[in-house]
Amino acid sequence: MAVLLSLGLVSVVPLPLCAQQVDDYAGMLGYLNHTRLDGRALSGADGAIVVNMAAGDLNQQANLLGIASGDTAQVDIDARQLHSNNRVRATAALDARASIGGQALGGANGVAMINQASGIGNATLNIVTATLAQQGIRETNDEALAASGALASAGGQGTAARGGTAGTRSVAVEDTALQGFDGVLQLNQIAGTGNTTANQLSMSVQSTP
Repeated sequence: MAVLLSLGLVSVVPLPLCAQQVDDYAGMLGYLNHTRLDGRALSGADGAIVVNMAAGDLNQQANLLGIASGDTAQVDIDARQLHSNNRVRATAALDARASIGGQALGGANGVAMINQASGIGNATLNIVTATLAQQGIRETNDEALAASGALASAGGQGTAARGGTAGTRSVAVEDTALQGFDGVLQLNQIAGTGNTTANQLSMSVQSTP
């Protein structure tokens, strides 16, 4: 009895170079919309800690800290972040992520101001003012804060992203991060398009008992 064996060879043909480049470019764009503070970044830091992290297009960020001491000390901060007539056309889904993990800022103390923005046309702002003066401790109500020059306008952008699917958005602070932090912490995390966030803290304390 004769047995006929048929052997077939399977060959793997690599993608054309142009297709590989398109895939690599798409992957790179996805990576560019991710911001992450990880590992032991800023662990044990002491003092004024300011972080701005942006991934994407047309994002604006600011951390502003003012401290004054004296008989008539006063701190005024006025900030404006504005966009106008900007357009970004998205050709693929926007997968935007902003996260803090690892042991980031573990055991740190002081004033920490962190902005994380992933996406398009976002504005984030942190403001801290502290006054050490003879006038004594003063309380500030919401109406006074709204009228204060230290209350910044973080917005006004006219950015649009069209032509792509929705994609995903995520922000996170993992439970291992920020452990043991002591002090003032301001955090803005944005993943998306056209968002505005701001934190403001104003303190006035008496310089003598």
